[in-house]
Amino acid sequence: MIRSMTAFARQETQGEWGCLTCEIRTVNHRYLEPSFRLPEALRELENGFREHLRKTLGRGKVDVGMRLQSSDTADTGLVVNERLAGSLNEAINHVNRMLDNPAHISAIDVLRWPGVLEREEPDLSPVKAAADELFRRAVEDLVQVREREGERLRPLFEQRLDAMAELVGQVRERMPQLLSAQADALRERFRAASVELDPDRLSQEMVMLAQKSDVAEELDRLDAHLSEIRDTLQRNDAIGRRLDFLMQELNREANTLSSKSIDADVTRIAVDMKVYIEQMREQVQNLE
Repeated sequence: MIRSMTAFARQETQGEWGCLTCEIRTVNHRYLEPSFRLPEALRELENGFREHLRKTLGRGKVDVGMRLQSSDTADTGLVVNERLAGSLNEAINHVNRMLDNPAHISAIDVLRWPGVLEREEPDLSPVKAAADELFRRAVEDLVQVREREGERLRPLFEQRLDAMAELVGQVRERMPQLLSAQADALRERFRAASVELDPDRLSQEMVMLAQKSDVAEELDRLDAHLSEIRDTLQRNDAIGRRLDFLMQELNREANTLSSKSIDADVTRIAVDMKVYIEQMREQVQNLE
């Protein structure tokens, strides 16, 4: 399964307590790096959210945002701190008895005293339960988006892999002809220089030429890497890092093929290979 690291998911839910929205954005990153913007009332859920992401996503920079809009019916009422109000009333009466002309204290004056009038603490358990379920739905949606985006890249990889396999085959078929042409060119240089052909010397030169231009190992490794990439694309876990390593190996073999080239067509083929590798590598950087 190919999964992209670039995705967006949005989920929303409502209840008597109001409306809750969750948005998750992910982009490519070397590791899993989540960040959260949660309402203060839901801040304690962050650790659970982080753990769920670690179990669900391989890597990527993940931005999670949650917004809570409370409904009018969810507004809590005001509660009088009767104990504090009673103590305050006793203190006022005690002071009034000490004064010759006590001032009148109204109920509003008492309610204004810090701590006398309190807002009733709301029951946040339904909101927290809804937020947890909403977050999990958003993550599930995000994973599906990442999978869809990744699978859209499969044809690109398959086309480049097929093209590279064909290029490897072309070089493999061409090498005997190239070595024979190089041997003929070597003999011609000896004749043009009016140098007597020493069979042993000619044999040594041919061996050196064959060793220098032999790319059989590079072609075998290219075939092996292409096969490994095809197998990796069928795996159901995070494959981005593995593919990135294989792209480096492909590029190394293509560079060696180019450096050993004794023919313009082989050089061109090596350049074409590097173009295909770079096209795949750019996409691999965005895979989980």
